[in-house]
Amino acid sequence: MVDWQVTATTIFCDAVDDDVTIMVYKDWSARCTGYKKYREEITKEAAKTLRKKSKGLGKTLDCEGPECSRMIAYREKLQAEEAAVKSPASA
Repeated sequence: MVDWQVTATTIFCDAVDDDVTIMVYKDWSARCTGYKKYREEITKEAAKTLRKKSKGLGKTLDCEGPECSRMIAYREKLQAEEAAVKSPASA
């Protein structure tokens, strides 16, 4: 088990063309602020913004949800760092 409660990073998410914060908790569960804003509790205003950005960029913008590759990559990076600390390479 890790020694921290939660760790977070803010990234630019090209899936929604906005900055989002990814949080990973000590039990390795993860959440993204973009998911809440653009998928889970999307408002008419947020949907309109996504449509407008999609049209301007010429591609569909859509939050990937709980299986987001960015969120999974961040969690895996933390898990690898944790494993490296627990079992340092023998010299």
